[in-house]
Amino acid sequence: MRRSRSLGADYFEALYRGSRDPWDFETSDYERAKYADTLASLGEGPVRRALEMGCSIGVFTRDLATVCDRLVATDLSATALTEARRRCADLANVEFRQARSVADGLEGTYDLIILSEVVYYWDEADLTAVARAISRALAPAGRLLLVHWLGQTDYPRSADAAVEALWAGLKGVARVEKAERRREYRLDLWRRIEAFS
Repeated sequence: MRRSRSLGADYFEALYRGSRDPWDFETSDYERAKYADTLASLGEGPVRRALEMGCSIGVFTRDLATVCDRLVATDLSATALTEARRRCADLANVEFRQARSVADGLEGTYDLIILSEVVYYWDEADLTAVARAISRALAPAGRLLLVHWLGQTDYPRSADAAVEALWAGLKGVARVEKAERRREYRLDLWRRIEAFS
């Protein structure tokens, strides 16, 4: 049965206190293939300013930092961020911030926003808040990249329902640049089609 409310900081903090790497980001073949596919989908050229929401312990953050001039990485869990900061301590172009809400961190302007395996954690109210914040934060011609596992969960939404709901919240703001399905996950790359209002 699906949860009716967003999974918040307490949920994730408990996970990371119980296990330093609860999803096996460091060792999973699934994660390594997904990370490589995610980076490849961005194509050539550096990204000036990017935001990674839900950076966890910073495994993908290290990879993403290689294509970004500046990267802001956020997470709800203080424990996860401690490990992410340790892992990426040598990266001068990465800034970590603890998010106080799901839309926290979406201040300023970004050329790229990454939502990897996070949108299905959000209920209707939080998803609406994030869509509004993205509408303000995504630069003209900026890209929004979503990657979500297709398996069964008890999260508020399935991967498909989460992506469809966010797309509805960004109606008229973005166009689809890429929509791909792998056996275990989907990857969606959208590009902003309008300037700031």
